Amino acid sequence: MKKFFNAIIVLIAFHSNTIISQDVEEIVVTSALVDTTEITNPLYVIDGDDILDDATTSLGDAIDTYLGVSIADYGAAVGQPIIRGMSGPRVKILKNGMVNRDVSGLGVDHLNDVDLNDISQIEIVKGPSSLLYANGTIGGIINVVDNTISTDNFEAPEANFSLETQSVNDGEAQSFSYKENIGGFNFSLGFKDVDFGNYDIPDGAVMHEEEEHHDEDEHDEDEHEDEHHEEDLGYVNNSDFAVEATKFGISKTGDWGYIGFGIDNLESVYGIPFHGDEHGDEHGDEHGDDHGDDHGDEHGDEDEEGHDEHGEERIFSTTDSETFTIKGSYNLNGSLINKIDFSYRDSDYTLTEAHEEEHHDEEEHHDEDEHHDEDEHHDEDEEGHEEHAPTVFANQATEYGAIFDISNDYATQKIVLNFVDEDNSIVGEEAFMNPANNEEFTMGYYLSKDFDLFNVDLGMRIDQIDRSGSVTDEDHGDVDDYSIDDTTNSFAFSLGRDLSDTLDINLGFASVERLPSVIELFMNGPHMATGRFEVGDPTLSAETSNNFDITFSFDNGDYYGYASFYVTDVDNYITLMDEDEDHDEHEDEHHDDEDEHHDEDEHEDGHDDHGHGNLIHANYVQEDAEFDGYEIELGRTIKMANGDLTLSFGRDVVNAEFTDGHNVPRINPARNVYSLIYDKGDVLFKLNLKDVDEQNDFGEGETATDGYSMLDARLTKTFDLDGKSKLKVSLYGRNLLDEKARNHASFVKDQVPLPGKNVGLKFNLTF
Repeated sequence: MKKFFNAIIVLIAFHSNTIISQDVEEIVVTSALVDTTEITNPLYVIDGDDILDDATTSLGDAIDTYLGVSIADYGAAVGQPIIRGMSGPRVKILKNGMVNRDVSGLGVDHLNDVDLNDISQIEIVKGPSSLLYANGTIGGIINVVDNTISTDNFEAPEANFSLETQSVNDGEAQSFSYKENIGGFNFSLGFKDVDFGNYDIPDGAVMHEEEEHHDEDEHDEDEHEDEHHEEDLGYVNNSDFAVEATKFGISKTGDWGYIGFGIDNLESVYGIPFHGDEHGDEHGDEHGDDHGDDHGDEHGDEDEEGHDEHGEERIFSTTDSETFTIKGSYNLNGSLINKIDFSYRDSDYTLTEAHEEEHHDEEEHHDEDEHHDEDEHHDEDEEGHEEHAPTVFANQATEYGAIFDISNDYATQKIVLNFVDEDNSIVGEEAFMNPANNEEFTMGYYLSKDFDLFNVDLGMRIDQIDRSGSVTDEDHGDVDDYSIDDTTNSFAFSLGRDLSDTLDINLGFASVERLPSVIELFMNGPHMATGRFEVGDPTLSAETSNNFDITFSFDNGDYYGYASFYVTDVDNYITLMDEDEDHDEHEDEHHDDEDEHHDEDEHEDGHDDHGHGNLIHANYVQEDAEFDGYEIELGRTIKMANGDLTLSFGRDVVNAEFTDGHNVPRINPARNVYSLIYDKGDVLFKLNLKDVDEQNDFGEGETATDGYSMLDARLTKTFDLDGKSKLKVSLYGRNLLDEKARNHASFVKDQVPLPGKNVGLKFNLTF
């Protein structure tokens, strides 16, 4: 409470300074902290219809074609976004302006659990100026906006039904949404049900590198047989995905402002297509490629160890999230404060990773109740094979905040206060981190001024952060407790000017601090999803990013162009680095750990005490790094047959090196994007070719990745049924060239390639 009293004092002090400025031009962006205030740094605002009319995919896959944005996939269900080479905790996913508190930051095989049904838009802010939305956003933010808590009254009842089918996974999806104002209250309801099977891939797309077997010579013959068989499957085992999402909201609006609450529930189950193996023979195939599914009986008898008697093992994750949100705005119209926007959210999220013997039909794999029942049995079976206990990842968080609008005739000014209390835990057989707590208190000040010659945006942010956790010593079982209590300071400044009626320029500078995440601090154990034994470091320092970018925009009605160039220096950049004997710095730092973790000869079973047998040893380390790159786009719009034909070419490039010259790992290569869009009102045709270069600038522990060309198309026809209802029919194709494609940023690029050709049909009926 003392912090809030201090914050009010600071608010009054800020307001006592008269700063000459005026309101900035507004654009249609429902932003988290600054409402519709224009953000001059690179920004995409993706209309919700572009998402709803296209294929149902992960969040990352839905935005992957936008310049500067890529993904780190882990099968079809998981597509964690990357912005300008920055990923993980440097990119925050927001839901209606508040950070989505799932467990995607605790594992690369965890999905960003956000519901893309019935959304208004997706906002993408690239670059550190996104600190206006959340702390530590060196990369940027992605904000998913919907009308669950409506800020305006619904004018008329509206219902929407959607049906979809996809060929690549024999999948189908249905959704429903309804909005109506009843008795002065706005009611919103949404439901989505998705059921996708294993996805198809081109023949021979799965790669098996000899080094991935970690020289387990005694299993080479069996593994090579498995490899040959997997390459001929034509699909990725255990790549299925099913989800049910429900959201409900009520709001009341008036001249005084608005207030409302929303409830979101999302439950999913998806297969884990790759799972590292500590022991190499425990699951038959150390890479997990033979984990069962509805096709499992085709190759269930290959293991000479007798595992076929028990069926093949399926590894899958189930998620269950519930969020309760209160949001509102109260118009004071006072001399000190114009209005107060306030928010509260309680999040309860769990992800359970479990193993089961494959004796069930496809339908049983998508029955979450049966999965949870299966998880409860961990005794050894009648043949003496011990079943795996589930591992539960949990995040329970409470967040509340307020935005004080203290704008006047001269300035747009806002004071932001925010508090988060977040508990992370991993419990179970494959737990690799002890429970941790994260508390954050934020104070921010934002200013916009439009001078005659240029526009200025300024943001300052102070975050008081306390991360507490512990690390268990492997050898002695001792537990060392840690508490990292620190304050980060961030600053962003942008200067924009119109050089002519058709050309403008924007210069931006930002300095952003980010404290290490709980994983980077307290991680200490085998992480099967990456095939590594990962070790964090509680002594890691804060990252400090200094970013400069310059952006040119041109538009004369017929031609348009965009070019953005940036350089980002990151002091103490944190990365997960595989140990490499040739890299003396890391070898010396962790030499003792390597001796302990890789001495397999000490034990009769061929494995060390800690079960590191086939896992790569990797450490979270720090080293200064530099990111630089650019995004350019050129286009022309032509009037044609009562419609507009738009042709465009874009290219994005990211280069990232440490100061000693070696490459930052998992940086996606350069891409050329060719686009054709024809819009005739009731007919929309889109053709997009993404030509991805090969990546030869790879980091330690990585290999080169071949380039590929991804051709996508969509034709949407809108039928006006009776003046009050409309039917949209969308026919789309993804990867129409059926390219063998793999994502360099993925930990499992060789074992889990991108999906093959996908043709889908989608119906959206609105009345």
